[in-house]
Amino acid sequence: MFTLNISCAAELSSRKLSTSFHAMEEIYVNTEHLKCVNPTHSMNRTGERSTKKSLYLVIILCLSLLSVFLLAGLVTLGFLYRDSSELLSAMNNQFSSMSEERDPLNANVSAMIDQIFSMTEERDLLQADLTEKTKELERLQSLFNQKKTCPTGWKMFSGVCYFLSGTSGIWDEARRDCRDKGADLVVIESPEEQNFLTTIINDNTWIGLTDNGMEGQWKWVDGTPLTLANWATNEPNNGGSLTSEEDCVHIRAEDQRTWNDISCTASMKWICKEIP
Repeated sequence: MFTLNISCAAELSSRKLSTSFHAMEEIYVNTEHLKCVNPTHSMNRTGERSTKKSLYLVIILCLSLLSVFLLAGLVTLGFLYRDSSELLSAMNNQFSSMSEERDPLNANVSAMIDQIFSMTEERDLLQADLTEKTKELERLQSLFNQKKTCPTGWKMFSGVCYFLSGTSGIWDEARRDCRDKGADLVVIESPEEQNFLTTIINDNTWIGLTDNGMEGQWKWVDGTPLTLANWATNEPNNGGSLTSEEDCVHIRAEDQRTWNDISCTASMKWICKEIP
């Protein structure tokens, strides 16, 4: 019985193998039949494989180029980063140097500002002191003027004494007489003083102005140059001739105000002014 079973099993296996072999033969025959029946389809499959291979090659090439470009970009960025770092470091060093230079400058500016404030305070104190002294001087001057009196025959104006001569003489004689009295021919220093003189004179009157030193350069007897003038119309004219010698000045009798140049040898009254 065991033998029979073995035989049966062998027979069944033989049948299965035969069946499998026939099935494979059918598959092969069908495949060959399909190839013969549809050769174009086989060629299409081959073309598709070639196209895919070409596409893969293009993709691989693009990726390779992209990698090269990325590598080049990274190298460039590395150089730029290094240069930027060096530039930033140089800028930081320069900024630090400028900061170090700025600190002494700030200190100097601060010191100068303090000095200016100090000088301003000193100036204000000096100004206040000067104002106070000026007021005191004016007060003393006022007291002096109140107490001061002029000699007989002299008239006072603004604390100064003036003398009008009663006789006439040439300019040199007039000045000599004034100096003998401790005065000099009048030096007119303000319009107010000019107006005062018009109240005490009544004739042509010598004043202390001359260009004896150099023609046309008028100076007062105290050496100061002429700044305030009250010349009559078309005066001074040196007599209208280059050969004339009108080197001395008088106040005219016509209006008792305006001045005229005339020869120093003319004879007229004079007015003396106290020497301060």
